[in-house]
Amino acid sequence: MTRYSVWLVSCTLLCQVVTAQVTSSKTPDATDKKVAALLAKMTLEEKIGQLNQYTGDRITATGPLGKPIDKVQQVREGKIGSLLNVKGVAETRKMQEAAMESRLKIPLLFGLDVIHGYKVTFPIPLAEAASWDLAAIENAARIAGKEAAAAGLHWTFAPMVDISRDPRWGRVMEGAGEDPYLGSLIAKARVKGFQGAGLGDTAAVMACVKHFAAYGAAIAGRDYNTVDMSPRLLWEVYLPPFKAALDAGAATFMNSFNELNGVPATASSYLQRDILKGKWNFKGFVVSDWNSIGEMVPHGFAADRADAARLAITAGSDMDMESHSYIDHLQKLVTDKKVSIALIDDAVSRILRKKFELGLFDDPFRFSNEAREKKIVNAPEHKAAARDMARKSIVLLKNENGLLPLSTDKKIAVIGPLAKSKTDMKGFWSVKWNDEDELVSLYEGLEARVGKDALLYAKGCGIKDSSRAGFDEAVATAAKADIVVLAVGETFDMSGEAKSRANIHLPGIQEELVKALHATGKPVVVLVMAGRPLIFNWTADHAPAIVYTWWLGTEAGHAMADVLFGNYNPSGKLPMSFPRSEGQIPVYYNYNNTGRPSSNDKDINYRSAYIDMPNSPRYAFGYGLSYTGFKYDALNLSTEKLQRKDPLQVSFTLTNTGKYAGEEVVQLYIRDMVASVVRPVKELKGFQKIMLRPGESKTISFRLTEADLSFYNNDLKKITEAGTFKLMIGSASNDIRLEKSFELIN
Repeated sequence: MTRYSVWLVSCTLLCQVVTAQVTSSKTPDATDKKVAALLAKMTLEEKIGQLNQYTGDRITATGPLGKPIDKVQQVREGKIGSLLNVKGVAETRKMQEAAMESRLKIPLLFGLDVIHGYKVTFPIPLAEAASWDLAAIENAARIAGKEAAAAGLHWTFAPMVDISRDPRWGRVMEGAGEDPYLGSLIAKARVKGFQGAGLGDTAAVMACVKHFAAYGAAIAGRDYNTVDMSPRLLWEVYLPPFKAALDAGAATFMNSFNELNGVPATASSYLQRDILKGKWNFKGFVVSDWNSIGEMVPHGFAADRADAARLAITAGSDMDMESHSYIDHLQKLVTDKKVSIALIDDAVSRILRKKFELGLFDDPFRFSNEAREKKIVNAPEHKAAARDMARKSIVLLKNENGLLPLSTDKKIAVIGPLAKSKTDMKGFWSVKWNDEDELVSLYEGLEARVGKDALLYAKGCGIKDSSRAGFDEAVATAAKADIVVLAVGETFDMSGEAKSRANIHLPGIQEELVKALHATGKPVVVLVMAGRPLIFNWTADHAPAIVYTWWLGTEAGHAMADVLFGNYNPSGKLPMSFPRSEGQIPVYYNYNNTGRPSSNDKDINYRSAYIDMPNSPRYAFGYGLSYTGFKYDALNLSTEKLQRKDPLQVSFTLTNTGKYAGEEVVQLYIRDMVASVVRPVKELKGFQKIMLRPGESKTISFRLTEADLSFYNNDLKKITEAGTFKLMIGSASNDIRLEKSFELIN
């Protein structure tokens, strides 16, 4: 059978699938009828126009550009359905007015990468994940969506819900870390935040869940790289956050750049037709990532862009972002009967439905209100929320002898290449503004707290160079102070898309600066500002206090000062494991045991272990300290013989044993001891963030069901098997305080 014959049979089957997906829905509602009526009026060229998305001309492109075109004229001709990278009421209104000059007056969709804030910038998503505070994360997305909608936007290309176990991949900064349970809850929170009261609410935008799927497992952590994994791993680890986002009502999905098991995701009918639009019954639409349709040619999967367009539309990719493949080739493909009109109609209908749901046909300019934009964007209450989110995202990694919190009567040497940085505080994937005056550096945050006279400053060194010329000044400055606050890390453009790094050690000679300042004998508090887990072994071993601040956004300096001086007791926990060396990567907590497991870091003789370093990460998933202490006690299970349909009630007592009020993220893990497929040594199945006053105790309760004990077998069926389970409660994945076993019986 020729390749064309195989394609013809496949296309026929897929068209039947598309028809089944459409006809299997419930009785058409009013919106379905409006969509069908409009679709009947459209020419093929107008239909294809709705599938075409271009970037605007006034914002720096977020990918490689195609041929130059007159976008305003193409909008008038009905050849563009959506624009990205156009922001602000004035600009969106101008382009929408052009759309109203088209024959059918179909409104445009305006999208933008509103990843962690619009005008007010919140912490990067990985930092927000470290808060383990779902309400705060939802509120951050709500404010970002509110500001974006007030600026004429309808759509954000967020949340990114890719699970990643490899910090070499720069885009870890954009996600929620390594765990599917935590990642799923955060995906749900961010979708609910962006979409607010629902589509059509002028204080909300459509979410776009990305990247579908398994992009975060790129081999060697190299962006856009190949992904090769078992179907069971895909379903068990990488798909759950996407399903959670869909269940939360996500309006759109974005496919990914990577190939999955030999097939580019953009051309994967398995992902887009079978799973997303089939098994999961997704009614929204799928947009390609930037030029991911055209990039199937260098992948070696498509012969040319026409072939790529055929493959993508057949597989279920509805909108083409910036590859020009659909607008240039789909019409001929349909005319030549290489693409069924049913595929085009299905894609167009999905896009039109969202435009109707947004209310754009009733009023194309309902999101273009200058008074609302002026009132909502950059509102003071949004900055207050950003500050609160930022301090909740900070993770205290080390605090020997209670060095922190700082006293306000000390002379502080503020040193380091990031001590006075502003732009870096926003992090990667932040909306571009000329707003440096509004960003708060670490130095400014400390100055606002203790005054300029209490501070000394020296830069010390750069981040990307090897000059030690500033070391002497830094050491002399430290000598004059009571304590050193040292700000090191990455610049904002060292983590993010296309920012993979083979070496994720603290960049440049910054760790040499740490050593020089430590040698002065002054107590040194190291603040690490970064978009990913970094390696800083000497600092971890020798610095008395280490605070991981990530990139915290607009209010970064104030949030850091709040934590350093104890106005806020740090409560963050790591959403990713921090390796000791790149040689350990991937390193993650929920690994499967081998037949020769290592019982500890010294147990290496003929074990699954390294002979030159420990197996364990430097800092484990779920790890984070507080200025106070917490005691876990009195674990109780409602039964030790659990019937399948009965819930398991779990309770224990948590007590604040220190002198500061503080929050503890209590974590519940399970282990299925024997199963038909090997199960992880730990799986997170619950957590709560609990505030306690000094000396206060509280009974904490969890409820586990049969679903919490289930897993995918090798036939991709989700099952629960009878047997023994270990239940573990702790402060981190490597800090289990309480444990008991129970048995699930038939």
